[in-house]
Amino acid sequence: MKRISIAPMMDYTDRHDRYFLRLISPHAWLYTEMLTTQALLHGNREQLLRFHLAEKPLALQLGGSEAKPLSQCAKMGEDYGYDEINLNVGCPSPRVSSGRFGACLMQEPLLVADCVATMQAAVQVPVSVKCRIGVDEHDAYENLHHFIDTISQTGCRSFIIHARKAWLAGLSPKQNREIPPLRYDLVYQLKRDFPHLHIMINGGIKTLADIDVHLPHVDGVMIGRAAYANPYLLAEIERHYFSHETDTRPKIVEALLPYIQQELQNNTRLGNMTRHILGLFAGCRKAAYWRRYLSQQAHKPGAGIEVVQQALAEVLS
Repeated sequence: MKRISIAPMMDYTDRHDRYFLRLISPHAWLYTEMLTTQALLHGNREQLLRFHLAEKPLALQLGGSEAKPLSQCAKMGEDYGYDEINLNVGCPSPRVSSGRFGACLMQEPLLVADCVATMQAAVQVPVSVKCRIGVDEHDAYENLHHFIDTISQTGCRSFIIHARKAWLAGLSPKQNREIPPLRYDLVYQLKRDFPHLHIMINGGIKTLADIDVHLPHVDGVMIGRAAYANPYLLAEIERHYFSHETDTRPKIVEALLPYIQQELQNNTRLGNMTRHILGLFAGCRKAAYWRRYLSQQAHKPGAGIEVVQQALAEVLS
């Protein structure tokens, strides 16, 4: 079965969001936000890496450009129970580029290959790479082909390609998700040229119809913000591709309540969890009320589970 996954998104795909998404979709692969090697090696490792077992299958995405720290962090991820380690070679953020990781690394394929090889030597779980189709003026297909060919010679077999190039100067991360044109044809060509590799496509994929267009050409599809804005899209995906019937939206909320209660007891703020479920009722009659009530009430001091219960009761009334 071809893989459908949810993209790693900074400030979005934290452990609370992933637990919620897993209630809707048992089959989609989930990814962490990008974690830098500096953060993992010098920060609160437990806080950064911990996750609920219900989130699996789950991949850890790393950001860095030095082989040894990346291998150390990959091993940490494996020890914590992650099912895959992913190297970020696609983020166009200026603060990422200034740290010499993210999309700028596409211009250094030998360095990336060294990092990937060292990571693979440190772990037994698969190591994958997420990249763009090009960077700045280095956007010819030959450059992309050379990059993938170089990395694949390490034994890496899994690549996630965001079908836009990255402009490292002049465009914000948001603009880099919208302005450079999508070139799905280049990703399709990669799969034809490297039939032995597992090639997944990412970028601008919002509907089941979009997924149906891509799957004949690649090994999987990665969805980003469309799944965050309308998480119940995953229920359609479950039904269509996996013959699995997801619970109704209200039942998803009810299933989430014990998790919310446990996290509240662990001093997690309600708003840190409910921000991820604002789009659950997208397209439904009282979607605006659901979003507004949670947004206004969940961040108040002392807000508890009754806020979610009240919002759900109103939606069902």
